[in-house]
Amino acid sequence: MPIPVLEAVALACERDWRLLFQHFDLRLTAGDMVQISGPNGSGKTSLLRLLSGLMQPTAGEVLLGGQPLARQRHALAQHLLWIGHAAGIKDLLTPVENLTWLCALHQSADTDALWHALEAVGLRGFEDVQCHTLSAGQKRRVALARLYLPGPGLWMLDEPFTALDKQGVAQLEAHLADHCEQGGVVVLTTHHTLNHTPTGYRDLNLGEWAP
Repeated sequence: MPIPVLEAVALACERDWRLLFQHFDLRLTAGDMVQISGPNGSGKTSLLRLLSGLMQPTAGEVLLGGQPLARQRHALAQHLLWIGHAAGIKDLLTPVENLTWLCALHQSADTDALWHALEAVGLRGFEDVQCHTLSAGQKRRVALARLYLPGPGLWMLDEPFTALDKQGVAQLEAHLADHCEQGGVVVLTTHHTLNHTPTGYRDLNLGEWAP
């Protein structure tokens, strides 16, 4: 059996003195797309942050390539792309400047690649305007443009469809599915019902791991 790209072993998460979930196991291999669902407050975002190394579990551990995540901070930055519920961009910077700054976390991209990524998400003509002039949906597209650049194959996405119109939702669904079909891995939370999923798709209700 191949070593998983990422693995969670007996994870437990406590927030504000309340145990959200426990005994959570997950194996992610090339081509997987896992949607984390569950009621509000079940710990969906917390789970993504644990899998991304942004939080420490109350119990259990996360393994990257079979090794503890805590020992692989440098490797994690090279392998994992995190896009949170907030767009995570700076309003006083332009879309190109924001992408340049964000890409520095993983792998630098040249100007042509940045402009191509912004064109892919429908922002042609907005490359050099300050982001505070953009709509909420356009700001979300700036963040999602990172998915069209060379970089990590493991994507952690917290509510990526927020503020997108129908066309943007359909395009993102297709892009995520294509990424997985090419061997990438996606873990996401969303209240949106996915209409386009790859072969390796599964839906996990985190409520099943509630204490």
